[in-house]
Amino acid sequence: MSTLQHTSLAEVEQIYTRLQRTFKDGTTRPIAYRRKQLLQLARMFQENAAAIEQAEYTDLGKPKQEVAIAETSGVIESALFAAEHLEEWSRPEKVQVEEWRSSWDTTVYKTPKGVALIISPWNYPFILTFNPLVGAIAAGCPTVLKPSEVVPTCAALIASLVPKYLDSEAYAVVNGAVTETTALLDKPWGHIFFTGGGKIGKIIATKAAQTLTPVTLELGGKSPVVIDEDCDLQLAARRILYGKTQNSGQLCVSPDHVYVPRHLVADFKEAVKVAYSTFFPSETALHPNSHWGNIVNPSHHSRVKGLLDRTLGEILVGGQVDGAKRIAPTVVTGVKPDDSLMEEEIFGPILPILEVENLDETIKLISNGSSPLVIYAFTNNEETKEKLLNRTTSGSLVFNDTTIQLAVHEMPFGGHGESGYGAYYDKNSFDTFTHKRSSINVPAAAEAMFGARYRPYSEEKYALMTQSIHSKIPEE
Repeated sequence: MSTLQHTSLAEVEQIYTRLQRTFKDGTTRPIAYRRKQLLQLARMFQENAAAIEQAEYTDLGKPKQEVAIAETSGVIESALFAAEHLEEWSRPEKVQVEEWRSSWDTTVYKTPKGVALIISPWNYPFILTFNPLVGAIAAGCPTVLKPSEVVPTCAALIASLVPKYLDSEAYAVVNGAVTETTALLDKPWGHIFFTGGGKIGKIIATKAAQTLTPVTLELGGKSPVVIDEDCDLQLAARRILYGKTQNSGQLCVSPDHVYVPRHLVADFKEAVKVAYSTFFPSETALHPNSHWGNIVNPSHHSRVKGLLDRTLGEILVGGQVDGAKRIAPTVVTGVKPDDSLMEEEIFGPILPILEVENLDETIKLISNGSSPLVIYAFTNNEETKEKLLNRTTSGSLVFNDTTIQLAVHEMPFGGHGESGYGAYYDKNSFDTFTHKRSSINVPAAAEAMFGARYRPYSEEKYALMTQSIHSKIPEE
């Protein structure tokens, strides 16, 4: 494995200049070029799957099955899907217009926004770097990738692989921390795509505003789980625990906490115990055979452990702590809305259970917080679904499973409010990095219709040009 080397500020300047020149030369615009780069990206992941798995194990202790399913295969599938649909996505659209403008060749062209900057996080360092890149390549945007320095082995591997497979004149990696990122953010870009926390997201958005750069922010938040009266508690417990244990709870769409009707709490707790013992048949999840990953670093470990230490709830399962490296998946019951575990997004393997009287109380508690990235609800009741749809806000609303929306690439994935803005996945990724450039060609023959617009003005011309103001509006 390579050692992480920070990119010098001089090299940052050279990379920016080089990619801007590539964009202005039109190198990345031909469909054949884009397809080749997408196929090369898929090949990069296919041929280096073992190295990617090892890098994530080194930095995060992440089991290779999670890497293969959640990252490697996802990038390969996205790149191949984009390569297959490039012509369809890029094709100019002829717009249907009113009859009097029908001869104007009204067209919307799909043009690349410019050189893009993708700033990715540490928790899923490959898919959250390269899935957005799929959209940028498909749209024809040269791109700078800035992976997280918190996972140095992964960042170094990304820096070594990209120039071996992609065109270095159009795609480059900048490694480093605050200094290097600030140097990048000081520049205007065609688009900035950031995945991470809200605190840094605000800094990104503020810096981007100074250069009028469009931004996509993929943030997080406290994504709740709603347990309804009619749900299968055994199924719900298993699927919630599955979602919570992905990457040791360090996932932006991880179930953050669960609202359970008071009269179902005892049964739900038993269901959680059954699911937990099935997932971790060893005495503890920290057993070497449990394939349980690390908290990313001592600082994050201390933060998560601090939340657990201060809770006034009762540990139902888990609770074991392994130095400053691992925390066992832990379910805490009897948690109140003002508990330490409800102060911020947990982003770790702790799952609080909150008792509620009914769905209305659950909705009130959800609405009192910021708009989460996703709301999960276990229900088969159509009235419950309608209430959640109409009385709550979130980036996504998922019924009867957790985290599975990440596998549905046909839908846009994105936040709402404090959980972010903008969206991507498949064509939505292409659209994110694409400017829709409208075009018309007004023929000389249209001049006969334009007499009333020219000076000198008159009452007759005014009446002709303002017919819509005086026309009758239909009754409701």
